[in-house]
Amino acid sequence: MDAASAKSDVVLLSETIDEQEEHEGYFQLVWRRFRRSTVSIVGAIMVLVLVMLAIFADFFSPTSLSQIDLQASFIPPQQIRFFDHEGNFHLRPFVYNYTYELDPVTFQVHWQEDTSKAYEIKFLVQGADYKLLGLIPSNLHLFGVEEGGTIYLLGTDKLGRDLWGKACEAGRISLSMSLFGTIISVAVGSVMGVASGYYGGWVDNVLQRFTEFVAAFPNLPLWMALAALVPKTADSFTVFVAMSLIFALLTWTTLAREVRGKVLSLRETDFILAAKEMGASNTRIIFRHLYPNTLSHVIVILTLTVPGVILAESFLSFLGIGITEPLISWGLMMRNTQDIQTLGQNAWILAPIAFIVVAVLGFNFLGDGLRDAADPYAAK
Repeated sequence: MDAASAKSDVVLLSETIDEQEEHEGYFQLVWRRFRRSTVSIVGAIMVLVLVMLAIFADFFSPTSLSQIDLQASFIPPQQIRFFDHEGNFHLRPFVYNYTYELDPVTFQVHWQEDTSKAYEIKFLVQGADYKLLGLIPSNLHLFGVEEGGTIYLLGTDKLGRDLWGKACEAGRISLSMSLFGTIISVAVGSVMGVASGYYGGWVDNVLQRFTEFVAAFPNLPLWMALAALVPKTADSFTVFVAMSLIFALLTWTTLAREVRGKVLSLRETDFILAAKEMGASNTRIIFRHLYPNTLSHVIVILTLTVPGVILAESFLSFLGIGITEPLISWGLMMRNTQDIQTLGQNAWILAPIAFIVVAVLGFNFLGDGLRDAADPYAAK
């Protein structure tokens, strides 16, 4: 009798939950479905962390982002320690400075830890001046060491710049350019797809032939050719906009086709026919009825397109035909790895690859979660 009663309670609880979900709005259902996916939440956290590191790069970097010290070039990553060279435990983490010796035969630099003094890592310390968000003067940094010590979590590059701080700063260009280019691509592709699917006839035929013509071009060679046309003397803003438009040029075609297919299935539905019978204009039907019903699909495509643009920008900048100084991106930081000898001796300059991998995986995880959550009425 108790088992039957418990089973009845479970059935009633399940029916109550189903009734609650039926009365929830579309976006509430999407959020409920999205947050059930652990992978999606992990992807969102990865993206959020990268965005925060990029926006507040000055705060997270222990040194000035513009600091150049040629005497500190190619310093290996410093190890964070709790035990000193004598085996004594320290409550506060600390680092040792590096000293170098020059091999008289090969002229190769060998770095060794100077264990004569430990430099404790402190948090929320005063350091180099900067402007938070480019507006608010500040000199507060998340962590640092006392004067005379250094802390390079990822080592330094050939100019003695902290790779951790520069990688955080590079995220500003890599992420903002990929998002800006993707938004342009999504705007063009979604509008073309909606117009093509709704009007049909010769409009659909012309737009689809144009879409096929653009899609016929190989992406990478054309990106390389167009990027090479950007003047080297152009200012930073011009380069940023030009590169964003180049990435958006060939990435809208897939979305246009997918949105067209979605609109074709919607334009003969009852709510669209009712809107026509009530005298609604084509513009109103497109932007008030059809486009909002494709928005979830558009958002998914946006998150899945960003990783491709990040990889394309990194590749072009690595070849020297993308972002150039004074701008900084993850791809531009990877140009130091073109020298095999330098790479073999200083493997830590590959550190920016970790940021690229995290960004690509984060957006892919997030996109997969949004794709599954976009249809909350599907079978669970």
